[in-house]
Amino acid sequence: MKIINLSEQPSLLQQFLLEIRNRNIQTDSMRFRRNIERIGEVMALEISKTLNYRNEQIQTPLASIQVPAVTDKIVLGTVLRAGLPFHSGFLNYFDHAENAFVSAYRSYTDEAHTQIAITCEYKAAPDLNGKTLLLVDPMLATAGSMYAAYQSLLDNGTPARIDIACVIATPVALEYLKQVMPEQTTVWCAAIDPVLNEQKYIVPGLGDAGDLCYGDKL
Repeated sequence: MKIINLSEQPSLLQQFLLEIRNRNIQTDSMRFRRNIERIGEVMALEISKTLNYRNEQIQTPLASIQVPAVTDKIVLGTVLRAGLPFHSGFLNYFDHAENAFVSAYRSYTDEAHTQIAITCEYKAAPDLNGKTLLLVDPMLATAGSMYAAYQSLLDNGTPARIDIACVIATPVALEYLKQVMPEQTTVWCAAIDPVLNEQKYIVPGLGDAGDLCYGDKL
């Protein structure tokens, strides 16, 4: 599995990360969602550089010209609910992509809130056979939800290529994905944080991305 950490080179991406991490700024949920969306846009551009293209002849008002056109058939898959603004950022660039949605969430199975289980309740997805599956989820803490979503989507076919994109990942999540995902998978990260606490939250992280986007849940 290939891992690409976009924070290894300074860019405007760092400003968006700064704002979504800063607890004084992240109280503005609209700005938080927009920053998640903008990170998705930056990552979409980076991923687009690795896709397949062919020259296509088009006619402008003045002349004929050949321009590169993407040949990959892309399915953009998202884990609900925190993934929605991230998904929107990717969709702003991959606007011809088909879309898939999986409701995968974690719940604690012990009183100390140190053990978790992953539940998938809903899926909407097109045929995946031979397509490029781009799975996006802001936080890869354990990667349990991501893998559960991927397994659910496989009922709709086998993709030719798999890319996973996240805002923040942990080494624990990346190691888990190395073990369970196909070898040709590429994981794109805006940042990799070192620690996963006992409650399975990323440290320093940013808190609960879903709550920051859409408000507290019961």
